[in-house]
Amino acid sequence: MSLKEESRSEYIARINKVTNYIGEHIGEPINLSHMAEIANFSPYHFHRIFSLLTGETPALFIQRIRIEKAAGQIREYKEIPISEISYNCGFGSLSLFSRTFRKHFNMSASDFRKADKAILTMNGLYYSKNGQLLSKKRQELPDYNAQLCSVNLKQLLIMDTKIEIKEMPEMKVIYCRHKGAFNEIKYAYEKLCKWAGPRGYLNNPQMKYLTVYHDDPSITAIENVRQDACIMMDQEVKVEGEIGKMTVAGGKYAVGRFEIGETEFEKAWNTMCMWFTESGYQPGEGSTYELYYNDHTQHPEHKFILDICIPVKPL
Repeated sequence: MSLKEESRSEYIARINKVTNYIGEHIGEPINLSHMAEIANFSPYHFHRIFSLLTGETPALFIQRIRIEKAAGQIREYKEIPISEISYNCGFGSLSLFSRTFRKHFNMSASDFRKADKAILTMNGLYYSKNGQLLSKKRQELPDYNAQLCSVNLKQLLIMDTKIEIKEMPEMKVIYCRHKGAFNEIKYAYEKLCKWAGPRGYLNNPQMKYLTVYHDDPSITAIENVRQDACIMMDQEVKVEGEIGKMTVAGGKYAVGRFEIGETEFEKAWNTMCMWFTESGYQPGEGSTYELYYNDHTQHPEHKFILDICIPVKPL
């Protein structure tokens, strides 16, 4: 690795520490000086470096993460007052929250809560359970070809699989972060394996890969969706550069087993999301992830064998 690559890798690692901290303390005051301290930069240089590497200023990043987290909770937890959610997500006043929400989603938080939920996706478009096309900002688009929606609804959906509620264990992982299109996470896995291979971390026959998701793509623009390419570890590891380490929480998860090709991930996720609407459960707090059981390049049909794991709690 060249000096230029090493330097960039170290900078990314420091900014990842800050974004991890923001996600874990979203309901608390977060000031520039403390973020700069976590990144080990001066506040002046931290602001410039953070903006360069993320495409957002620290303040705008925090505001977006807060409002998108609040939107997810408003949609999923209808029993919790919107005012309570706004405070829990770090907004000091309901009026500030309301202005920010409307600016981001082009509708009020109460209208967002009433609107159809995006359950299904096909080719980057989002649909409600009954096939109504929804825009990324949650407005309905009633003039879109409704006949196409109804005819293709079953094809949007559903795969034949068994979905169970399981207690999943806590997992220690090393990771390389990717932000953007789902199919480009392969580059993060390449970096991760390039780092882990020479150190012998890929030799354990019990080792598994997993992809951890930090954002809901039906709420967050795809260019901002954060995903971590991960390797499970059963030993303490000293990480460096872009390679970080974290703990994936254990607990109660909805787990669906799939054997799918590269183009069928949308369908698998549709299956999981539709199952929730009839399950008596709702998504819980914690990490959503895909846990892989094979090397798809060695499969006779190049298929992935994986579990999709979503934390749950009763409705």
